[in-house]
Amino acid sequence: MSGYYVYLISSLPALQFGAKPPFSMEKFFSICAGLISPADLERLKTSLKGFDGSRYHDFETALRNELVRIRAQRKHLDASGFLRRDGYADQWISHIAAAASRNPSVIDGEKTLDMDRWRFLDELSMGHYFDMELLMIYARKLSILEKWERVRTADAGKLLEKALTI
Repeated sequence: MSGYYVYLISSLPALQFGAKPPFSMEKFFSICAGLISPADLERLKTSLKGFDGSRYHDFETALRNELVRIRAQRKHLDASGFLRRDGYADQWISHIAAAASRNPSVIDGEKTLDMDRWRFLDELSMGHYFDMELLMIYARKLSILEKWERVRTADAGKLLEKALTI
């Protein structure tokens, strides 16, 4: 049954937002390489770039468009030149962007955005159990965990020093 990877998906550890990633994205791809077709592996890798036309891509585009609108409004600029046209409008997405942008901490605002991205990925996973869609959702969640692991392990002193010398 092509496109269904029962063994692979059932052997992957569960991912939880805020937890340390169980392995790197490179390790994930190497695990997948031996168990999925080369075409599906390439599809998995390209899905992380965000240009796959999926519902997640539409969600991400709409979310970024809302963030652009909010930032442009604060700077009294016209946002239309910066908007992507392939997203969709949703009141829920407007609330996500507004809540994140009102957060006084940039880090906490970004964490809010990523928690909502995670929730959306959870919604997308409904009805997908051992198929390629679930692998793509897993990879996106793993990339979110990797991002926050880099933030957690960053040397704050070096980052501040670098920012002050620019």
